[in-house]
Formats: sequence, structure tokens, C-alpha cells
Amino acid sequence: MRLGVLDIGSNTGHLLVVDAHRGAAPLPAFSYKEPLRLAEHLDAGAVTQQGIDALAAFTAQAQRVAEEKGCEDMLAFATSAVRDADNSDAVLGEVRDRTGLSITVLSGEDEARLTFLAVRRWLGWSAGRLWVFDIGGGSLEMAGGADEEPEVAWSLPLGAARLARQHFTTERLDDDALRLLRKQIRADVARDAGRLLRHGAPDQAAATSKTFRSLARICGAAPSAEGPLAQRSLPLGSLVEWIPKLTAMTRAELSDLPGVSPSRAHQIVPGALVAEAVMDIFELTALEICPWALREGVILERLDQIGGLI
Repeated sequence: MRLGVLDIGSNTGHLLVVDAHRGAAPLPAFSYKEPLRLAEHLDAGAVTQQGIDALAAFTAQAQRVAEEKGCEDMLAFATSAVRDADNSDAVLGEVRDRTGLSITVLSGEDEARLTFLAVRRWLGWSAGRLWVFDIGGGSLEMAGGADEEPEVAWSLPLGAARLARQHFTTERLDDDALRLLRKQIRADVARDAGRLLRHGAPDQAAATSKTFRSLARICGAAPSAEGPLAQRSLPLGSLVEWIPKLTAMTRAELSDLPGVSPSRAHQIVPGALVAEAVMDIFELTALEICPWALREGVILERLDQIGGLI
């Protein structure tokens, strides 16, 4: 069947059209996305009318694209920017009234759980006990386990866009501000680190989504042009060497780096600080970069549900 998967993230609205069949890898057929930046359309914790209008317009256009591409069904979900907004229900209600589409809000735990499922299916059972990390625009997801359902899965408000909005009001932070931010991030990550650590070291640790992919590319990983099957990793040693260079760069200089788009350049430094904290606190020398993430997890779970009804 052909499915449309509408992902309303903190940075981007993304419609992925896939040909999906139970027992087979979802095959991307078309992609349509816009930089909504909902995490930046917040005023006193609520999504602004400008943000709501942008979301409704994107949703309407995504529906038209899905219809043109022959989608039988649409799976629409939103993550942390909408989830954490004080007016979340009102935002989704207005979008539903204007477009007719109901968008599901994923909890942080479900976001981590579904991302884990996607990475497990991509890497397979040979990965053994698996840890998965995902830095999104609004949140950091962490999960671990030996099966397809993680033993632990949780989310922290440490997304790259969120931290950029909260702390990077100027192009570059001074040394004291960087030290305080780094201290805060590490304390937040370490607070519940025992949820993963008490189960023992993983056989494999993986990361997914745009921030980790960009950092891996900066540190020398293969470009996207080499395709999803190219092996990519983010070594902690390389990241540690790069962070002082990144913090000294202007946004224009950051946007010139490989794998960094101008619209996300301001998020690279906070994303790098979160990635470094995760790898250091969990004592990981490297993370394997997985091309599958939350969207694939949503598709896979839906196919599993359909298969269970047959």
C-alpha cells in the first residue's frame, strides 16, 4: 500500500510518501517538506497565530500532495513543539477545522519507543543489546533494550532548536555561558542515566535524525549522496576536537560546513553539546548513524497492526 506519513517536528513539517508492505522495508516514493520552525513560533509557551497559520497551510498542501501521489492513507503526528505548547489542543483543533485532518501528538516515550523500533529493524538482531539516541528540534530521545520493544524509553527537553532559542540569542556565547550550558545539559542527561546503565553496556549504540547526521558529516562521515547503505559513525574523539572550532564560528561559517543547511546552522553548537554529553556520560566512543528514525518507526508499527488484523 502507499502511505503518506506527515511528521510535524519542531523544525520541519515533512510528508514522506512510501510504498509499504508488511515484511518489506518501506520504500520512499516522494518527499515534501517545509521549514515550519514551530519551536521558534512560541510566545510565553504557546504557538503563535503565525505558527498555526503556517502549520495549517503546510498540512493542507501536504494533503494535496498525498492525494496526487496516490496515498491510500495518511499517518499524521506531531512531536515536542506541539506536545509541549500550552495551547496544543487549540492548535490541533484549528488545524483540524481548517484541513479536516486530525494530527496525533506523540508522547516523548512513544517517540523514543518508535525510533528504537526503526533502528532495531534497520540494524537487525545482530546488534544485540541496543541503545538509541535521537536529538530532535525540541527534545532528546533515549531508549535501550534487547528486543523490538525497548526496556526503557524516555525524552528530555534538550532539542537543538529549543536550546538555540533559549540560549543562543547572539551568534556566539562567551566561555562562561558555554560552560554553564554544558553543565546544565550534562546534569539533565546524567539525572536518569541509570535507567540505561543499570541494564549493562550495549552491544551496539546508534544515533539517528538530522542533528547526529550533520555532526557525523562534519566529522568526516560519507555524504548523503553515497546513499543510506554507506556506513556512517560519529566518533567522540572527532566531535570533541570539533566543538571548540564550532563555538568560534559565525552562523555563516557554520552553514558552509558539509551537511549543515543555513536554516539549521544556529542549532549545530547546542546539538554538538548534547551529543558530546550523551556519548561521554554513557561512555560511548562512537555512535553508528542509522538512516531510519521516527517516521519509519510509525510506518512499521502501522504495518504490524494491519498484519495482526489479517
